[in-house]
Amino acid sequence: MGFTDFVSDAGLTMLNNWLTTRSYISGYGPSQADVASFRALKEPPNAAKYPHAYRWQKHISSYQSEFSSLPGDPSKAYTTYGPEKSEVTLNPKDAPKAAEDEEEDDDLFGSDDEEEDEEAVKQREANLAAYKKKKEAKTKPAAKSIVTLDVKPWDDETDMKDLESTMRAIEMDGLTWGASKLVPVGFGIKKLQVNLVVEDEKVSIDDLQAKIEEDEDHVQSTDVAAMQKL
Repeated sequence: MGFTDFVSDAGLTMLNNWLTTRSYISGYGPSQADVASFRALKEPPNAAKYPHAYRWQKHISSYQSEFSSLPGDPSKAYTTYGPEKSEVTLNPKDAPKAAEDEEEDDDLFGSDDEEEDEEAVKQREANLAAYKKKKEAKTKPAAKSIVTLDVKPWDDETDMKDLESTMRAIEMDGLTWGASKLVPVGFGIKKLQVNLVVEDEKVSIDDLQAKIEEDEDHVQSTDVAAMQKL
């Protein structure tokens, strides 16, 4: 039969009962079954009246940015999920006695169902932990900055080609040299202005400047002319 609706008290009670021993609509992890059911809800269930449905809705809402990538068939309606037949009981005392007797007859060996439920809970928790670990392991793009450095020579007789060649020979993990140009500063002296991209966690601009300034035959000093995040 599956879910009927998530508007009426009977429909929401069916959803709440279904989620009493489950974290997800189907299986042991978030799927398109949860997406379809989540979208069928007009508003969050009443926490006091439908605590399990409320807990599930709040949990699934944290996956909204990943709805399109969750496993399952997104074309299926939410009514294809849920109990195979409607067994909504608003008050336990109103449940048919025959059903109770049938359950007692089936439970000939005591705790089999409880053991199965315990195993299902353990499996669900293990799958959830694995999913969270996979989610946390997703590599985030490295933070980068584009920097413009001014490299000043000693005088107008400094060989700027040698200066630039020595500078570009510097290699650091996370450093990419860019375009450069000579900029007049006065008295026939020109400074070298160079652009570069660095990965913030790998390259210290102070360390890079110190390496450039080690070329004492050509470099008088360096300055950061501009810097911005990419």
